[in-house]
Parts: sequence; structure tokens; C-alpha cells
Amino acid sequence: MTVQLPISIQASKELLDKFAKLNSVSNKLEAQFNFQTLTAGWYGDEENILMIRLCLETPASFYVQKMQQTNLPQDEFADDVLSFHDITANKIDCYIAITDSEITLLEQQQKLLAGFIQAKVKKVLNLIANKLDFHSI
Repeated sequence: MTVQLPISIQASKELLDKFAKLNSVSNKLEAQFNFQTLTAGWYGDEENILMIRLCLETPASFYVQKMQQTNLPQDEFADDVLSFHDITANKIDCYIAITDSEITLLEQQQKLLAGFIQAKVKKVLNLIANKLDFHSI
């Protein structure tokens, strides 16, 4: 039986095709960030846990998400980070663009992939924490 963790990290097909290790990096970071947010007290009410889906996107797929029509409250944390908060479902869908220059750098220096994704996702989670008055990780 698989239990859905509060934080999930998904990458677009285009990014997965470019970076063979991205899926395993995402899985590792998912476990790490779920643990860090748990120890930071993000899940005090076990009956009402906030679910956060972090989607790593190319600039093109990020633009598509940005243009989606939705009635959900939208936060544009930066020009490369956009989130939709469904308060009734207690869920946040957050889209994070990996810019063309970042993609080029990561293609040239594949060893930077894990650290780069970790830093970018941690920054976004702390932006969410700040907005929701949670403890930073």
C-alpha cells in the first residue's frame, strides 16, 4: 500500500528526457523535504494536512500553466514560481520553471543537478512557509 506524502515533486516529460537522473533526484528530495517539514511542525493537525505538489517545468510548459484559467487564488512568488492554493481541498499546486540558461548550465554540468534542484525547491518551500506562517526549513 502506498501512502501519499504531503509534498510531492514532479518533473515535466521534457525535463525528464533531458536529465536521466532527475526522477531519482526528485524522489530523494521528496523524502528529505517531507521529513524536514514534519520536524518543522508543518503537520500539527493530522486530520487537515496541507498537500503540496511541486512541478518542475521548462519555460514553455511553465508558460502554459501560467495561462491556465482557474478560480483558485494565485501567487506569483517570482517570475519563475507560480502557485495555486485550493483552500477547500487544502492543496497547493506550485509550478517552478527551470529557465533556459539553467537548463543549459545543467546540461553542461550534470553533477550540479541534485544541488541545484534541492536549492530551488527549498527556496520555494520557504516562500510557501512564509506565506502560511509555517516555520522555515
